[in-house]
Amino acid sequence: MRSVVKRTVVLLALIAVITSSGCTNWKKKHEALNVENKNLEGLLERERAEKGQLADQLAKDQQIIADLQKQISEKKKSPAEATGFGEGYDVNFDAAAGTITVTLPNAILFDSGKANLKNATSKELDHIYAVVKEKYPGREIEVVGHTDTDPITKSKWADNLELSAQRALSVSRYLIQRGVSDSRIKSAGCGAARPIASNATAAGKQKNRRVEIVVHMMK
Repeated sequence: MRSVVKRTVVLLALIAVITSSGCTNWKKKHEALNVENKNLEGLLERERAEKGQLADQLAKDQQIIADLQKQISEKKKSPAEATGFGEGYDVNFDAAAGTITVTLPNAILFDSGKANLKNATSKELDHIYAVVKEKYPGREIEVVGHTDTDPITKSKWADNLELSAQRALSVSRYLIQRGVSDSRIKSAGCGAARPIASNATAAGKQKNRRVEIVVHMMK
């Protein structure tokens, strides 16, 4: 009888230990799940807030584009005037793409066959930077170099593509020195691939030799 009672007591003790251990493990798992759930809820709230901010920014950008388009189409302002760059600048506004493109002839910035800016300071580039800083802060900027079809001669550049790329880099670096963040500016060279005039005439070639500064309105 005593043996049976002893075995019963031991069995009950084992059950108590197992139950207690299982309960502790369950509580730990429950607490861990609660922590994970709260972390997920916080992440979801941050994502919702970010989406809301992006939606608000998108709406603002679209409104700016619509206002510019209205000034040009209804108020008959030139793209240069409507965008704030002012008369005397070659400005194109593309509402569908959400871009403003300011074109500068290479002759203003560079000597023939050279990629270094003519002068230490450029009033044209300073003006463009000032307008971007005031009216289009935080926007991405793309600098694109272009040339005519005349082959490179007596120059260290391998071809027109390399020359146009180096000129775009020179303009980009100038704008960075003036204050444009290097994280929102990029440069590219197109060589003679994107002419805006015929390369059969001297006047056409002169138009094709250019640098375009493209302001992307949509963040």
